Amino acid sequence: GSEAAGEQGQEEEAEDRLKEHMDNLLDKSAKTRQVALQSLRLAFSSKTLSEFLLERRLMLTDSLEKCLKKGKGEEQALAGTVLTLLCLQMGSGPEGEEVFRSLKPLLISVLTDSTASPSARQSCATALGMCCYIAAADLE
Repeated sequence: GSEAAGEQGQEEEAEDRLKEHMDNLLDKSAKTRQVALQSLRLAFSSKTLSEFLLERRLMLTDSLEKCLKKGKGEEQALAGTVLTLLCLQMGSGPEGEEVFRSLKPLLISVLTDSTASPSARQSCATALGMCCYIAAADLE
């Protein structure tokens, strides 16, 4: 009865917070984007959210792409980590592959950019390796 309703309410509240963090990835303030990335990193690494993320993966992939392109240092590093966790959440199906395929060129670009921070490059290298392992359809 009321316990299930309480859980349902908590679930919806958690999803609302996640939606808010996703919206904040597009904020003008780098600080706001970083906080959003940190929150998403925590959420993605502590709970299975594949169904919730399935319908939002394109928007999220888009936002992570912007963080990787426009962000600097810490923001890029966090975006790489969140991307890795997104791939883990999506798994080895076509959705995970789609996420990986759309961001792979950008990950390689940050990884090979000698002006990018070492933490951003390392995070992109990890994302590339993990996502390739999880989500690449054929031997790439």
